[in-house]
Amino acid sequence: MRVYEATDVGCVRPINEDAVASFAPDTFLVADGMGGHAAGEVASRSLVETVRHVLQETPVPWNAQVLSLAVRQANDVILRTAKDFPAYRGMGTTATLLHIHEDTAYYAHVGDSRLYLMRGGSLLQITKDHSYVEELLESGSITAEEARSHPRRNVLTRAVGVVPDVQVDGGSFLLEAGDCLLLCTDGLTNMVTDEEILEILQMDGDLSERLVQRALQAGGTDNVSVLVVAWDAE
Repeated sequence: MRVYEATDVGCVRPINEDAVASFAPDTFLVADGMGGHAAGEVASRSLVETVRHVLQETPVPWNAQVLSLAVRQANDVILRTAKDFPAYRGMGTTATLLHIHEDTAYYAHVGDSRLYLMRGGSLLQITKDHSYVEELLESGSITAEEARSHPRRNVLTRAVGVVPDVQVDGGSFLLEAGDCLLLCTDGLTNMVTDEEILEILQMDGDLSERLVQRALQAGGTDNVSVLVVAWDAE
């Protein structure tokens, strides 16, 4: 397993409210915080810290239900923090969490950060965006091309730390030799097409840094964070 991770504030935002983390055993997380006065940064880092703590207190292996529970625990922590500190009210974060045990990938997900699987020269989006634009897409009201530039493409319908009973998506799938897994915030996917992502994932070198640089070259209008796991790369 080879792991690459990178994050950048981008070309417009004053601070980086994203968080990227990897910790043993074979667990990976990206989060995109939201909220004024750096509250987004507080939310995304609180998510990372809480998930790490909950998992470390839970016997392995961790399935999708355990990962989802950790995200819900983080939801409670963020809500309590916002209640105790008025400056942080309204903060929240996305969460895309991946754990690999033997030859199985387990994931939990809230928001519009994404988990992709590259296999056999094709790129598959594993997670579903919890966003207003995704709902328009599903209803057929707009096309995929229109979604990329829709003025409300950053409006979330679900996030961690916003409501008490957050709904967490989760699942699992078997890995095959040569698979490549990508976790990323929308700072990448709003700037770089799936076709470009697939092209870069088939290259050599630090794949995360390559993806971040492509997002910056395209304008870098948001924080961008990327974590790539190359499975059985040898």
